[in-house]
Amino acid sequence: MGDTTRRRTVLAAGAATLAGTVLSGCGSDGGTEAAADNAPGTAPGDGQAQPSAGAAAGGGAGGGGQALAQTSDIPVGGGKVFKDQKVVVTQPMAGQFKAFSATCTHQGCSVATVKDGNIVCPCHQSLFKISDGTVAGGPATRPLAAAKIAVEGDKISLA
Repeated sequence: MGDTTRRRTVLAAGAATLAGTVLSGCGSDGGTEAAADNAPGTAPGDGQAQPSAGAAAGGGAGGGGQALAQTSDIPVGGGKVFKDQKVVVTQPMAGQFKAFSATCTHQGCSVATVKDGNIVCPCHQSLFKISDGTVAGGPATRPLAAAKIAVEGDKISLA
């Protein structure tokens, strides 16, 4: 009986560890969204880029973030997914740029496209509004986390 009990204990411990690992991938750590909400250059909770002090003053000093695109690369009423940087940049209205995590809140897939005013996840067809990242169609129930970007002149970069 000792061998059977030991096997059950080892198997149960392994299953518990695996279940915890899998479930942690579906959850949220709560830190990303909170950090993005309080970041300089964004208004709380909206993921909208605000011009930096250097850009507002006409200075040429950059924000130091990784360049993503030209403002002309982001269509009005649409957006663009940057897979390598895991971010989506949208332009809901002319001159208004917003950014969100490209990781779907349903099961962690990467969103793939921006179509008809929505950010689309290809895994289960969750839809998120380009204006604020909120859910426009499930199965996702939580919005995309806001991301930090800076718009300086005609350049968009990670903040």
